[in-house]
Amino acid sequence: QVRLVESGGGLVQAGGSLRLSCVGSGITFSLSTMGWYRQAPGKQRELVAAITSGGSTNHADSVKGRFTISRDNAQNTVHLQMNSLKPEDTAVYYCNAKRGQTYVYWGQGTQVTVSS
Repeated sequence: QVRLVESGGGLVQAGGSLRLSCVGSGITFSLSTMGWYRQAPGKQRELVAAITSGGSTNHADSVKGRFTISRDNAQNTVHLQMNSLKPEDTAVYYCNAKRGQTYVYWGQGTQVTVSS
């Protein structure tokens, strides 16, 4: 059974920090590209950051310099360190695991709310 379990969301003031974590099971974690997406009310889900099996990263322009994605294959975990948070970062954040054409899986999401 595949599971992607996110944690670390919550309520924070603007300028604050949060660290999201996602633990994967039932997948070949080390060979998966892991990503974080977010969806704000009334908006489409968008890519925030991704990290390949080789460790290459990609961050959306809106979060560059503030957010950092990382992975720990020994713990089957991907993190998203979020600094200098802004109210517009408020969204449900989803963990994503994909491996080519083999599979794409999503977590249940974790709410991040940034107050002004």
